[in-house]
Amino acid sequence: MEALRLGFSPCPNDTFIFYALVHGRVESPVPLEPVLEDVETLNRWALEGRLPLTKLSYAAYAQVRDRYVALRSGGALGRGVGPLVVARGPLQALEGLRVAVPGRHTTAYFLLSLYAQGFVPVEVRYDRILPMVAQGEVEAGLIIHESRFTYPRYGLVQVVDLGAWWEERTGLPLPLGVILARRDLGEGLVRALDEAVRRSVAYALAHPEEALDYMRAHAQELSDEVIWAHVHTYVNAFSLDVGEEGERAVARLFAEAEARGLAAPSPRSLFV
Repeated sequence: MEALRLGFSPCPNDTFIFYALVHGRVESPVPLEPVLEDVETLNRWALEGRLPLTKLSYAAYAQVRDRYVALRSGGALGRGVGPLVVARGPLQALEGLRVAVPGRHTTAYFLLSLYAQGFVPVEVRYDRILPMVAQGEVEAGLIIHESRFTYPRYGLVQVVDLGAWWEERTGLPLPLGVILARRDLGEGLVRALDEAVRRSVAYALAHPEEALDYMRAHAQELSDEVIWAHVHTYVNAFSLDVGEEGERAVARLFAEAEARGLAAPSPRSLFV
């Protein structure tokens, strides 16, 4: 049987989640071929329907609901997980300032667009943002992934925590990333893949040290301390199952996107 291509990022939370599935520690209903790419690349690919199974930003999912459906497991959603805006010193406002952003399809960029207007986005790969801000190439940066833990090393300060802002505004956890399956795979296979991902998450949580070498291999610049901080922040009960509260959070995010004309309403189900 031909392998199904599975896209996810090289960040520690994703390599932790998919370690068991990729290494045969849990069964998959079909062979899987991992494709590791930056999340904004995966976001753009999903607009083309390129991968049958893929990690995506929740904000990007709002644009591809007719083609993809979300798995209940494997995502990044929670409290205290939000993207940060950082700068070399305190800022009163972002209007008119250049802000390095990790891509216009990311949930981080969507949140920043809700929070502030009039800034000038400068799109770069997420791991280039901290050096650009530190070197004065831009006035501020919108950071995600491990940058949340490493920005003080660059002499930068937090301007706003967009996750905390979202939680205060909505009372809901923040949906960041999701695993999507193309609807043309069929409901039976999609449900089987969802269960396989859930088992992979559960295995990693039960045997965390076993996944460490795999995480290190794709995040070689990070210390083990930062790797585990990353995992403990982004892998939680919502990663096993999005749950009712998680569903409400995603529905709220999509309602915000639709209200601003960033996504069209869809009768399609959000989750398998």
